[in-house]
Amino acid sequence: MVSLTINDKEVQVEKGTTILDAAKKLHINIPTLCYTPDLPPWSSCGICIVRVAGTSKMLRACCTEVANGMKLITHDAEILKARRTILELILSNHPSDCLQCERNTNCELQDIAAEFGLREKPRFTQILKNQPIDNSYEVIVFDRDKCINCGRCVEACQIMQNVHAIEYTGRGDRTVIGPVAGANLSESPCVRCGQCAAHCPVGAITTQNPLTDVFEKLSDPNIISAVQIAPSVRVALGEEFGLPIGSISTGKIYTALRIIGFKYVFDTNFSADLTIMEEGTELVDRLTNDGPLPMFTSCCPGWVDYCEKNYHDYLPHLSSAKSPQQMQGAITKTYFAKSIKTKPQDIYSVSIMPCTAKAYEARRDDSMYASGVSDVDKVLTTREFASLIRLAGIDFAKLEESEADSPIGPYSGAGTIFGATGGVMEAAVRTAYKLVVGEELGDLDYTAVRGLENVKVTEVNLKGKIIRLCVIHQLSSVEPVMAEIRKARDEGKEIPYHFVEVMACRGGCVAGGGQPYGVTDEVRKLRAQALYQDDTASEIRTSHQNPLIQKIYTDFLEKPNSHKAHELLHTKYTKRDLYSMQ
Repeated sequence: MVSLTINDKEVQVEKGTTILDAAKKLHINIPTLCYTPDLPPWSSCGICIVRVAGTSKMLRACCTEVANGMKLITHDAEILKARRTILELILSNHPSDCLQCERNTNCELQDIAAEFGLREKPRFTQILKNQPIDNSYEVIVFDRDKCINCGRCVEACQIMQNVHAIEYTGRGDRTVIGPVAGANLSESPCVRCGQCAAHCPVGAITTQNPLTDVFEKLSDPNIISAVQIAPSVRVALGEEFGLPIGSISTGKIYTALRIIGFKYVFDTNFSADLTIMEEGTELVDRLTNDGPLPMFTSCCPGWVDYCEKNYHDYLPHLSSAKSPQQMQGAITKTYFAKSIKTKPQDIYSVSIMPCTAKAYEARRDDSMYASGVSDVDKVLTTREFASLIRLAGIDFAKLEESEADSPIGPYSGAGTIFGATGGVMEAAVRTAYKLVVGEELGDLDYTAVRGLENVKVTEVNLKGKIIRLCVIHQLSSVEPVMAEIRKARDEGKEIPYHFVEVMACRGGCVAGGGQPYGVTDEVRKLRAQALYQDDTASEIRTSHQNPLIQKIYTDFLEKPNSHKAHELLHTKYTKRDLYSMQ
């Protein structure tokens, strides 16, 4: 332990603690802008400066570790003047069009400027970078003029994700963050995970706003609207309306969607159950008939994009099963359309997703048009859905709860845990055990694949047949595992794993790039816990026991991995160039 004094108050903290965290123990808030607990401290903005008592020496609180006997001052006239000057310099290179900005009222720079009372005309001449807006991707929008060079997006892209789509270019006041050589995002290795946008404190990296399009479609009397919500949306959306982190708001979401004007409200958890049936059957077939192993999950479009660009030799190892979003879209415009005697083109299919890559996935190739038209017409992120609710004048927190529509809405507990890292694997184990052994798994809580350890390795005993499993989240964790698999292959050794789950974002979809801002590991844990609570509370907890899943196979798909199922629910993969979206 280390003892120090902050503002004449003594405190003891563990060795290695930063000044910023030590101050929090005394309930002292030091302002920050470039810092987020989700990333290593970068100390680029300088707003968190504190002073060593009795000297003029300034330290950056976010990255400076405490020392025994240290005496610090966090707030006095000199420090406040320095912080104010830093803010004014940042604002001198930042547009003042807050009303037109996507992050208006949800901007860290705006908040801190308000705290410092910066309401007068800036002292310094405003000099903007005059960079063009990059909207070359369908969802992510890069406005370099609003960038404050805090570096959070670079840290997220390079350290968390190992994608290296963006970096620093230039020096001093000419520094610009973006793809190398001033290229567009579409010409970079970007995989659309959206972690750059999720970590940006201002409006420099945002997403497209499709709300007007949605309202116009919903007002068209010739359109039959159908919507689906992803597993993790139900445990994150409530935060946008003041509910505690991890609140389960499934029933309120269904009600809100009906008030907004959607005729049919479905749940992606249903197609998560469908995914398990298809993917689980595919895994058993590969194990039985010497198919390409290990088999990798294919639910995450960021991971699929990453694999298509970086691991061409392992594309045959990706499960051919589509993601739950795309399965739900295909089933909505075929099975469901037939049941209500309408044409696929007359249905407007919308999905609410935690992910910025889902809009790209909906257009990825012709297999996403299995119904003959686009299976999913529009994708909204959780943040965009929250805006839609506000725009519709709905008091979300006070809504009554309702149920999803049948026959493609009700789901099992296995479907809901898809939103957390390890959830796909756990759901698959529950059903694979039944497919191979012929009986139900005794303890359905397969906790070995839960938690935030970057790589989780375990095995399941299918009555004498050992299946080795690996769960990965956060793309920077992928390469060591791939190197391990390749090494075993090249040396002619037994493969280390049979089944590998990969999620691009840390924590899985609960912390996807389209979720509410301000995600930390504590937030990830609370959201994941809520999904497991939803699972435990479910009357049916395995995908194969969902009676409506059984019915869709009996009435329409025949059996898992049938010819019909492959036409509608499976896809293929393409080798893609690392520096081109083509």
